[in-house]
Amino acid sequence: MRSQETYDAIVEAAAQLFERDGYTKATTNGIAERAGVSIGSLYQYFPNKDALLYAIGEQHVRHAVAELARLSEGLRRDRPPLADCIHTLVTALAALHLAQPRMHRLLYDQAPRPVETAAQLREVQRSVAAEVEFHLRRLGLGEPAPDLTAILLVQGVEAQLHGALLDPPDGHTIDEVLQAVETLCLKALAP
Repeated sequence: MRSQETYDAIVEAAAQLFERDGYTKATTNGIAERAGVSIGSLYQYFPNKDALLYAIGEQHVRHAVAELARLSEGLRRDRPPLADCIHTLVTALAALHLAQPRMHRLLYDQAPRPVETAAQLREVQRSVAAEVEFHLRRLGLGEPAPDLTAILLVQGVEAQLHGALLDPPDGHTIDEVLQAVETLCLKALAP
């Protein structure tokens, strides 16, 4: 295997085993075996499981950035009404959380967050807020400060989704949670 292919295979194997077995039960030997590489090759790229978890977190951020860029492009092209904008954004953010819920919980609760990663996450949040601000201005909403309204809305939705999707409230479905988040957003923006 070439070096990038080896790196990618190891990260994918780690993600699969962390998702299936949990971080504490997954071993570097098991990850190497699943990736089809020697343990020495694994350690050539990653000194420990924390480094693997960090790499998975970086991969998650890159995926989120790409998905949100695609989403933004569609929203700017289609220019939907407010309720459709909110539905699209909430659904997309929820999908990022729900794609691998156990892995997302691990990344959210336990992954090391070096300064660079924290900065990347803030940049993703600012990017989503800029998109929300664009649509608030387009729809004549969020006054007197659409930029402030947008960032507060994004931070609120992110907190609501993390809380409700990673630790679902008893007796409520995910669809009910998402509908409640959308309703809260609409109410917050009502004139």
